[in-house]
Amino acid sequence: MTNTSVGNTVRLFGAGLRALLVLTLVCGVIYPLAVTGVAQALFHDRANGSEIKDGSGSVVGSSLIGQTYNLPKQDPDDAEEAPRPDLKWFQPRPSNGLGSNSVNTQYSLILSGATNRSGDNKELIAWVTEAKKAVVAANSTASYEVRPADVPADAVTSSGSGLDPDISPAYAKLQVHRVAEVNKLDVRNVEELVAAHTTGRLLGFVGEPRVNVLELNTALRGLLRH
Repeated sequence: MTNTSVGNTVRLFGAGLRALLVLTLVCGVIYPLAVTGVAQALFHDRANGSEIKDGSGSVVGSSLIGQTYNLPKQDPDDAEEAPRPDLKWFQPRPSNGLGSNSVNTQYSLILSGATNRSGDNKELIAWVTEAKKAVVAANSTASYEVRPADVPADAVTSSGSGLDPDISPAYAKLQVHRVAEVNKLDVRNVEELVAAHTTGRLLGFVGEPRVNVLELNTALRGLLRH
């Protein structure tokens, strides 16, 4: 009786071990390799993180995550110093998130999320009012006046995640004259750059037209080098 029990135990242990090895091989090696191979073959760019590269081939970011374009702090040790936008670049949506980012200083978030304030919240209204004034002041030039009514909503509000990489074509066009003036470029050349990096609705009716800010600024950097 004892020998039978020991034999059954050994057989069960052997069967379990073989099952573990087979499942480890199938699920831990073969399946991941197959999925990775298919992804690399059919969706190479997306599988690698939707990376954006500059003219030299260096990765500058992902098309899925927004970045800020700010001037260096006047006092690097002053944690309370407000960021100042670098007006030579197209600016993204505001980023109001849940935390600070000490890893990637190109963006102010490490925890993404919305401000969670209602449309009639006094603090949100104050933010939007001040942001609109700043957008008008920053983008008005000697030959181009921005009116408060011209400022689109995405110029003064953050997205639900706070990491939106895109802006509306209206906000991109509003920035054209300022970018052209600061960089001493022809306005038409900058307008063509925006048009070339404007993506329409998916299938012609899904979503809204959009401009990826990182892609646009990467193209602008290339234009400035020539």
